[in-house]
Amino acid sequence: MSASLLRRRGLLALALASAASGCSSPEPAYYTLGIAPGAPQRGGPRLVELRRPSVAGYLDRAEIVRGDTGGYRLDVRAGERWGEPFDAMMGRVLTEDLNQRLPGTTVFTAQGSLSPDPQARIEVDVPRFDLGTNGRVVLRAQVAVSRSAGGAVRTRTVQIETVPASAGTPALVAAMSQALGQLADAVASMLRAS
Repeated sequence: MSASLLRRRGLLALALASAASGCSSPEPAYYTLGIAPGAPQRGGPRLVELRRPSVAGYLDRAEIVRGDTGGYRLDVRAGERWGEPFDAMMGRVLTEDLNQRLPGTTVFTAQGSLSPDPQARIEVDVPRFDLGTNGRVVLRAQVAVSRSAGGAVRTRTVQIETVPASAGTPALVAAMSQALGQLADAVASMLRAS
């Protein structure tokens, strides 16, 4: 093979490699909600089952929904994703928040491998959990707590607002984690009162 043919093949291979690397998308950034410490509250039931939270359809996606930008349009960032399904992540973190707040109580999720007979059940419906136009994270949840032995069902609508420390996604996720911790405080109080 001639030197010029080898040189052309080498240049062609280099051009193809450059084109392929230029077309690839960057790896998205993955986030997860975290546990927010809270004050311990004694006197809850011994075993509590948390049903998987239901979330509004607009939240049920891999991408992080920042909020409504006005004009009925959502701000969704394709390069920023949750590390697990949003409802499962909320259930996992809320369970950990509740276990931290309720010493002497074991809270477990319905979708987990444990299946003891609980003394109480928690159900949570979340129609909103995003950044409002006022720059605050808004968590609106309807909570039902029931005793397994046919006791009364307590229901409550909870709305929590937290302020992110900055405009970035890490600050948004931290503020969402704080809001979920405040929801755990409210649910712990409902469990103690039931």
